[in-house]
Amino acid sequence: MQLLFVTHIFLVSLSTLTVTSDLSTDRAALLALRSAVGGRTLLWNTTQLTPCQWTGVHCDQNHVVALRLPGVSLSGQLPVGVFGNLTKLKTISLRYNALTGELPEDLKECRVLRNVYLQGNGFSGELPEFLFGLGSVVRLNLGENNFSGEISDGFNRMTRLRTLYLERNMFSGSIPDLGKLRPHLEQFNVSFNRLNGSIPESLREMPLSSFLGNNLCGSPLKESCVGSKNGSNVDGALAGIVMGNDKKDDNGGLSGGAIAGIVIGSVFAVLLLLLVLFVFCRKKRSKKTSYGDVVTVKESREAVDVKNGETDGGKGDGASVAATSMSMGEVESGNGGKKLVFFENSVRKDKVFGLDDLLRASAEVLGKGTFGTAYKAVLEGGIVVTVKRLKDVIISEQEFKEKIEAIGAMDHENLVPLKAYYYSVDEKLLVYDYMSMGSLSASLHGNKGAGRTPLNWEFRSKIALGAARGIEYLHSQGPDISHGNIKSSNILITQSNDSCISDFGLARLVGASASPTRIAGYRAPEVTDSHKVSQKADVYSFGVLLLELLTGKAPTHTLLNEEGVDLPRWVQSTVREEWTAEIFDIELLRSQDSEEKMVQLLQLAIDCAAQFPDQRPTMSEVTKQIEALCQTQVLETQNPEP
Repeated sequence: MQLLFVTHIFLVSLSTLTVTSDLSTDRAALLALRSAVGGRTLLWNTTQLTPCQWTGVHCDQNHVVALRLPGVSLSGQLPVGVFGNLTKLKTISLRYNALTGELPEDLKECRVLRNVYLQGNGFSGELPEFLFGLGSVVRLNLGENNFSGEISDGFNRMTRLRTLYLERNMFSGSIPDLGKLRPHLEQFNVSFNRLNGSIPESLREMPLSSFLGNNLCGSPLKESCVGSKNGSNVDGALAGIVMGNDKKDDNGGLSGGAIAGIVIGSVFAVLLLLLVLFVFCRKKRSKKTSYGDVVTVKESREAVDVKNGETDGGKGDGASVAATSMSMGEVESGNGGKKLVFFENSVRKDKVFGLDDLLRASAEVLGKGTFGTAYKAVLEGGIVVTVKRLKDVIISEQEFKEKIEAIGAMDHENLVPLKAYYYSVDEKLLVYDYMSMGSLSASLHGNKGAGRTPLNWEFRSKIALGAARGIEYLHSQGPDISHGNIKSSNILITQSNDSCISDFGLARLVGASASPTRIAGYRAPEVTDSHKVSQKADVYSFGVLLLELLTGKAPTHTLLNEEGVDLPRWVQSTVREEWTAEIFDIELLRSQDSEEKMVQLLQLAIDCAAQFPDQRPTMSEVTKQIEALCQTQVLETQNPEP
């Protein structure tokens, strides 16, 4: 018995020594990491013998198994020798820091690694070969870095991989066939790289957003690989986008029927040329007409009244509209002679144009949003506009006109003005001023590499103030008036670095398929119906927008992280741990004299993103507080330089 007792004591002691030894090795590795990466000091109590109580460090009984340090301003390069001593790691999350260089080679020693989240840094170089030997990895996110070279088919060896994010890097070449991954691969994204060629068959069921911003062709993109230039942008007639493209037959040779077709086509081409010359001469004779084929909102309303309620069909209403328009005939696209309807303010202030001018314009895809696809259209006269092609609009023409006129009547310097619209049964187009500086989302999250212009406090506070004023104006139009889709991609930037809000009022136009999950990250907790977004829900979305401005983090990305924590909850938990200074985007840290104002704006953002609507301020209160923080910017806005 005594021998058994002594043996038991010996084994317990040996086990304790082994655990202490293992954690001591892990602790030394973490301290080496802490001393190697720059930025603000990690708040680790180095007097503790065990690292398991350190922020971001998670242990089982014997080892460190997770290292989660997202958004804590780490900078510099990851040293070799750290991960080789953290061999039991299952999760590494160093996302949204400022780490650079190549991935350390000893990462290959982490044989049980399952989750790797390194997005939002400045890692560079080609993906190392050892990465593909980490066969236990399930989630791999390397997006928003500076990785280059080709995407290797070595990913096929990572047979457990379910998430592969490589977007917003500098990868080139073609996408490899990842057929061995496809049975398990759930999430995939290579958008906004320098890739070209055809999308492999094994990946064609992935969503369209996975491939945007490259030079690719094939499904799910609309670009066909047959005779395609593999362009990601559309450069041609807008009519081809709106009215449908002709299909081409790709036969191997010229049959007799094909030759006959060529002959007939040639005759048709000659006749078409004569017709074009005839139309051109006729237009020259009628050029003294004041506005051409322009219909104002007032004239359009009169045309609808003439129809006595018959507002739903594309047939038969052409005559009614033509009776009140000026000179445009039928557009040979099956649209019944419908016209582009301008708002009267646009007719007075700007150059106007007709539907045929718009359909002849060269077009470039700007992006796909909640309510449809936006195009940059360049007209022959040099006019540049943004055209939004709406989807899921299933309301009658009369109801559409009433709602769109209410949107067009909105007039504020911080709203993107609606110039004109077009309605038919099959197509609904909205025409806006083109904003050449792009969106706040692109400014915050695009171009993370060399040549990026840092966004300082003055810029961000001015953007916040302009957006607040625009939303406050919308809310002042009535208690039931809200935006319903506030997010950074809907905040457009002017040449004077002010902000204008787009897409206001569209939530009430579209059908139920535009679900509120499309604005995940900005959506207030109580919102279940995208058609019923209250003003307090707008305030919540604006609060998330402020947090995005202050942290530099995209709310939609934080939803996909391993902790499942959205941006407001992450900020609130960090503030509770008194890490307030760790929240701000590293580009804001250069404005040290504005840190007190940044903290005040942070508190306002947290108030706006409160869980319960009655705890949130109104937009009028929000605007006043931001104005108080930005008095200098307010004076500059009120007294612009000539």
